[in-house]
Order: sequence, then structure tokens, then C-alpha cells
Amino acid sequence: MRARGWAARRNRRSWAAVAALASAVLLLTSCGYPDNLEEFDPEAGDQGCEEFAQYGKFKNTTVDIFSSIREIEAERFENSFLRFEYCTGIQIKWEGTGQFEDDLAKRIAEGKPPDLAPIAQPGLITALVRQGAIKRPSRLVTAQSREKFSADWLRYGTVDGTFYAPPLGANVKSFVWYSPDMFSKYEWKVPESWAELKVLTEKIAKTTKIKPWCAGIFSPPGDASGWPGTDWVEDVILRTSGVRVYDAWTEHRIPFNDKRIIDSFDETGSILRNPRYVNGDFGGVKSINDTSWMEAGTPILDQRCALHRAASFYINQWPPNTRVAEDGDVFAFYLPSRSPRYKPVLGGGEFLSAFNVRKETQAVQLYLTSDEWINAKAKAGYWISPSRGLLLDSVENPIDQLSVKLLQDEKAVFRFDASDLMPSDVGAGSFWKGMIEWIGGRSTYDTLTTIETSWPTS
Repeated sequence: MRARGWAARRNRRSWAAVAALASAVLLLTSCGYPDNLEEFDPEAGDQGCEEFAQYGKFKNTTVDIFSSIREIEAERFENSFLRFEYCTGIQIKWEGTGQFEDDLAKRIAEGKPPDLAPIAQPGLITALVRQGAIKRPSRLVTAQSREKFSADWLRYGTVDGTFYAPPLGANVKSFVWYSPDMFSKYEWKVPESWAELKVLTEKIAKTTKIKPWCAGIFSPPGDASGWPGTDWVEDVILRTSGVRVYDAWTEHRIPFNDKRIIDSFDETGSILRNPRYVNGDFGGVKSINDTSWMEAGTPILDQRCALHRAASFYINQWPPNTRVAEDGDVFAFYLPSRSPRYKPVLGGGEFLSAFNVRKETQAVQLYLTSDEWINAKAKAGYWISPSRGLLLDSVENPIDQLSVKLLQDEKAVFRFDASDLMPSDVGAGSFWKGMIEWIGGRSTYDTLTTIETSWPTS
């Protein structure tokens, strides 16, 4: 049995910071997957503590980590700290909340910020840095972060040219789920370019009674509906307009209704708004608005649709006993780009932000960017880091393995989910609502112009 006396333990549950990610991780972490962390035996005394000497020795000190992660996944985090706590004397208090953004803002306003907080929105990090709330990490944390994480990832924890927050966890959204048996039966090949994907889509529509794609952008209970559609568009913008346009769009250096964004929306619409291509066995194009994102891919199992674009965390949406493997019931492939030399990867993650410069806070922040902790945490299951120090052998889940390979691919260009980078009134407001209206039949230009007018002027 694991010893749990080194920190106060509470039950908690997953994300709430961004509703899109919230639903995904909530379901991902609620299934009771086995915890593969090594057993910690405090009776072993100081044996094995040598590797923690670099973090220092402390007495009667606590580091508070405030997060939207709760319950099962929070417990996995807590278990991953046990030996560090014992060997350093730092007690890590993990505090989860279902109202992360509001509660964090309240604590800061009251002058009682946490020591550390994993933040999933780079825009929020920027705002808090400019308020003076988030503090710069130690030189050791900065050096280790620059060694372990790519420039694509470091940029999201950097504000006005200064590095503040190292990455923590990650997810990959640029995946297409499919049935290996169905592909084998019809002799379809996994496409390696955007053009090949379009050819395969038409081939399925023309030669079978199977709808090429299934999709759903409804997010129960409804307030976050639309976000899976924004993921679709973001992936397509990266592939058809490129990284520079994507960056200019997310930073509002070009308007939402720029012609290149309109063209990318229309390219997305060539699939999602084509009644020949959608929507599994759910109905026509408009059924996408009424189909839960959690159920949208399941018709693949009954050969009612062939393809479903969804993130790595969609692995938890398949029915019990569904085998996810290259030769299993379902698997996923990388959503291909136009050129094999360019691999845009859309995803999300969190950044470990510090709200003070206490030595114990810096020690925990340093530990959570170390290869030792990252690999131990990954072995616990269903969690990955964008760190170069994460070993593939530490990751058991086949979709997480695919994600790690993508993130560590030299050709990969990672970009954060655009709606998480935009002002919340847009990213989690008019953009989500606009996707619903667009799927419902509103013109691309009118949809994007309405979103553009919602962008804050200051």
C-alpha cells in the first residue's frame, strides 16, 4: 500500500479552465485506469534520496499547487510526489477546483495566490504576468526548460520576450480515427498528404454506402458546444494557410474574415458541409450540431462512417472493451499536411506558473521539469509531456505513443489551440457560437465577420 501521510489528500476531478478541454480530460481520468507508479515505502528511510539532493532539504514547509485537475488524475499527481516530499521535506498540497479561472483570480485579488498553478491558456499567463502575479522561474528551471522543450512550446510560456512558465502536460489534436479492419476490407491506404485524404474521402463516398466522415460539435450540457468545430478549422488553417497565417490570425494581426481564413473555412466546409461526406448515421450536415462530440466517432465501429477527426484524448470515448491498436478495432493516424516536409501539429497543454520566488517553490518547479519526474508520471498512464526527455518506453498507451512521436518529430511544428490563445469572449464565445451557425448554413463571410466584430478593441 502506498503511504499517503506526506501530504493532505483530497478527492478531486479534472479540467474546468477551458470547457473544451474540461469535458475531455474529465472523462479521460474518470475510468479508473491502473496507477503504474512505483510503490513508495517510507520504511526504506533515506535509501534512494541521493537523486533528490539537488533540490535541497527543507523543514516544515509546504508548496501549494492550485489546479483544475481533481479526483483520480489529481491522485496520480499526488502519488508522483511522494518520494520527493519524503526526501526534500517539502509537503506538496494539491488543491483542485471546478472553477479554476474564477477562483485563481479571486485568490490573487485577495493577496493569497498559490505557490504554483498549471495554466492551460497562454493568454491567461500573459495577462497574469502583466499584472505582476506570475514570477520568473529560477535560472535552473529556465536552463532545464530550454534544454528539454522545443521553441514552439517555450513560446507559450514566454511573455514580452521573457520566459515565465515551463510546459507540464500535453495533448495532440491532429488525429483521424479509423477502423483498421474497414481499411483492410476495402483496401484503403492511410493517406500521407492532404490531397490523398481528399481523394480517399471521395472514393469512400462514391464506391460504398458508408459516409466518409462522422462529426459532432455538441458538448453537453450545451454551453461549450462548437469547440470541436474550432479544432477542425484550426487544423485546416495550419495545413492550407500555414503557420505564419495561423499565428497572425490568433494574434489578430489579420482579421478573422481575412481571405486566407475564409478559404480555410471553405476547405473545411468541403468536408463538414458536404451532405455526401457527413454525418455517419446521425443525419445530414445540420445533425453535426446535435451530435455529442463524445459519441460522434462511434459509428466507425458499425461501419456507418469511416473517419473521425478528434484529439488524442478521444481514446476514452470508445465503448468498453474497444481495442485501440494498429490492428485493433480502432486506431488513429496523423491528419496529413499538404507536404510531407511540413508537419503541423495542433494541440494543448498546461504551463507550470509560479506566483512567488520561494526556494521551495522553485525546487518543486524544477522537479516537475526533470526527466525523472516526467517519465515516472508518464508510466502512471494516460499523461504525456512535450519534453524531449520523455522516453517512448515510459508511455504504454498506443495513442499517447503516437502523440509523443509527433511532438518529438524534427519535422513537427507545434501550435497551440487557437481558441485558447484568443480573448475568451472570442475563443470561448463568438468563435464557438459561430461554428454552430456556420454548420447550420450561415455563409462563411457573414460568420467570420460577426466573429471579427466581437474582438475586443483594447
